[in-house]
Amino acid sequence: MRRRDFLATAAAACLAPTTSFAQGAWPQKSITIVVPFGAGGSADLIARMFAQPLQAKFGQTVVIENKGGAGGSIGAGYVAKAAPDGYTLLLGTVSTHSINPSLYAKPAYNAETDFEPISPIVRLPNLLVVNNQVPAKTVPELVTYLKANDGKLNFGSAGIGTSGHLSTEMFMKAIGVKMAHVPFRGTADETAALVGGHIQLCIDSMTTIWPLVKSGEIRALGVTTPQRVAAAPDLPTIGETVPGFAAIGWQGLFAPAKTPKPIVELLAGEVKRIFSQPEVKAALQNVGGEPFTLTPDEFAAFGKAERAKWGEVVKSAGLRIE
Repeated sequence: MRRRDFLATAAAACLAPTTSFAQGAWPQKSITIVVPFGAGGSADLIARMFAQPLQAKFGQTVVIENKGGAGGSIGAGYVAKAAPDGYTLLLGTVSTHSINPSLYAKPAYNAETDFEPISPIVRLPNLLVVNNQVPAKTVPELVTYLKANDGKLNFGSAGIGTSGHLSTEMFMKAIGVKMAHVPFRGTADETAALVGGHIQLCIDSMTTIWPLVKSGEIRALGVTTPQRVAAAPDLPTIGETVPGFAAIGWQGLFAPAKTPKPIVELLAGEVKRIFSQPEVKAALQNVGGEPFTLTPDEFAAFGKAERAKWGEVVKSAGLRIE
């Protein structure tokens, strides 16, 4: 599930860009889904799970383009400026559309007006994980260890402002400790540093780091969801130690603003079709993910509520990037 690319390499027909839409006229050339994080992370995985059946349905190549950096802002900003013709899409996340608008003093895009929300795709629990040199085996033991080493340890994230970063800030505030933040360009680099002992812990998507836990390369101590997850029923929630703690990530599909409504609705239908298939649902659930789809209008309302919620978290953490 973490292979670099399983897309076919056949060339797609290349016609002049157009924003017009007629039934059967779209797509007539390759579609690019921009993932605003590096290859190997959960957003990359979800985009590829969507791309393969989308390509099979329409007979056009679907290309995944990773444009990581600035907590997803670089890739999101790129798509915000793309032609609104349905051929450039964004695999957006809670970071790009809920956190970054409050985190950045001068954001590269307007999360509300620069995009057409298509549909969310998945809700994802995050895991609190540590490298194997950390002596703590449980969340209570970790809290004790962090307090004994207050300010001396490092935590990683897939980028400034990602849900993993903010979730760790929430965790530190809740237990009253400090750690140095080491941001990476994506989950793959972050977990490599964790396995290598360069950082002591992180909170990131279960979808991509659970295999490392199962192989024994890192140790999971808790999940960020309010309830335990079916894929790891013996793994406690962080909230069992830190009352009230909960943080859930999500990912979804966006198009540039003014993309024709018929294309947006067609893509929303494809998200629902693909992620309601039993084999796809099972693959997500095996790593703690939950398929999550809405209509474009419902997704827009959901996004507005999420920006308000995470904006409060950013403010409480005292974070601001100029």
